[in-house]
Amino acid sequence: MRSVLVEIAARLMHEEGPRALTARRVAREAGCSTMLVYTHFGGMSGLVREIVHVGFARLEAYFARVTDSADPVADMALLGRAYRQNAIVNFHLYGVMFGASSLPVFSLSESDRQYGRYTLVNVVHCAKRCITAARFDWDDPELVAHHMWITVHGLVSLELGGYLVDAYDADRCFEAQLTALMVSVGDDARAAGASVRASRERFEAEFGPVRRAVRS
Repeated sequence: MRSVLVEIAARLMHEEGPRALTARRVAREAGCSTMLVYTHFGGMSGLVREIVHVGFARLEAYFARVTDSADPVADMALLGRAYRQNAIVNFHLYGVMFGASSLPVFSLSESDRQYGRYTLVNVVHCAKRCITAARFDWDDPELVAHHMWITVHGLVSLELGGYLVDAYDADRCFEAQLTALMVSVGDDARAAGASVRASRERFEAEFGPVRRAVRS
């Protein structure tokens, strides 16, 4: 029931906005009493906090599927693909993960807003490998990780919002962006392109077909 309540709450926020999220509405959608909402989460802010935590747990699960290979730059590109896929599959959670701090009717602490940073450990680890392999010339792996995150997050947010359309749709922009990102931190353009192409093949083999955002 706890996970059902999280899914329902995230869907309501995505489809109708934060003011639709009340204990009565969530309980009605779940077919349970409002008391269960308070028993599991202590209140609506606790429920929103749980949506954030579940969302980042799912992102971490996607990242965990990216294993180290002989090509660390391909691994980095694969992390970017995993980030995008998670956002598309869990779009109802994604908006809360990165937008809960601005929701006017809920109160989340600074630690809540920074909660998901633990997922960057995967990207920092990969950045260190890219630097050690002399593929990246930036010498701060955490800065590299933030650079990757900020840029991919921006494109994914535009994709989910329906802003990327032909002839510069999300797929075309994403492939170009991945190569440009690797070059921006010091990789050779030809080598970066080869690694990005290899990461696409790995993604399709290990994660399945590329999903695309569908506007509700």
